[in-house]
Amino acid sequence: MNSSTPDRYGRISRLLHWGMAALFAAQFITAGVHFVFPDTALEEAVWGAHVPLGVLLAVAGVLRGLWALADRPRRPAAWNRAAPLGHLALYALMVAVPALALLRQYGSGRPFSPFGIPLMPGFEGDEIEGLTALGGLLHGELGWALLALILGHIGMVVWHRRAGGQDVLARMRAR
Repeated sequence: MNSSTPDRYGRISRLLHWGMAALFAAQFITAGVHFVFPDTALEEAVWGAHVPLGVLLAVAGVLRGLWALADRPRRPAAWNRAAPLGHLALYALMVAVPALALLRQYGSGRPFSPFGIPLMPGFEGDEIEGLTALGGLLHGELGWALLALILGHIGMVVWHRRAGGQDVLARMRAR
């Protein structure tokens, strides 16, 4: 079933959720290695994947948001008032973090061609310091905030299952 039902999320929602979970895991590994092991062979081996993973996450996030809006009338209802706020914060950061990276990229004046697809031409002259500064200031910090929210999301799934007696994970698992 592609669409969701009041009892469980549909195949498309599950594919987007778990696919993005795998991409986020890889993305945070690259960021963690870059942060903890700068200027090492390990960083050199994994850091090059950070931008392509970010592009895939941005595209998947847009698709996921659009699908969530289209599928909303059929989706399972939230079991409490905090869940929609947490999900809204996750979606907001899934948009803000790559948007800030794109602002920083544009402001740098360098071309941007992920996967060989030209998305932004470079420009001659000085960088746009306001854009690079904003992206540099907030991209990483909001990325780590996103990781904290993701870990909180996972923690709430475990809490609901163990302490709350509600198996919310069953709504997102394949049968």
